[in-house]
Amino acid sequence: MKFMALIYNDPTTMTPPGTPDFGKMMEGYRIANETYHRDGVYVSGDALQGASTATTIRVRNGKTESMDGPFAESKEQLAGFYILDCKDLDEAIRYASLIPGAASGAVELRPVMVFDR
Repeated sequence: MKFMALIYNDPTTMTPPGTPDFGKMMEGYRIANETYHRDGVYVSGDALQGASTATTIRVRNGKTESMDGPFAESKEQLAGFYILDCKDLDEAIRYASLIPGAASGAVELRPVMVFDR
């Protein structure tokens, strides 16, 4: 069963690159990535550029509208994601807890929808 782990953080409290704490955080991501690959649950994942680079698209009455920035104003913003192939939610929770962003922000787990073909 595939799960998407959505990583949220507060950009105002992010650890700055080049600091010892940033290095520790990145080491945590390296360990998580190695674990996911070793255990065969890694499907994909990546970091995202800041919310200020987002473009929100809406189609209303057949007209496409675009707006710079994220859809919702919130303290925590989507910063990255993983897609993990786990046997169940308990296993997905165990792997998501390895994501360093869970210690300072939040990780939302959602099962990937499977459509019959």
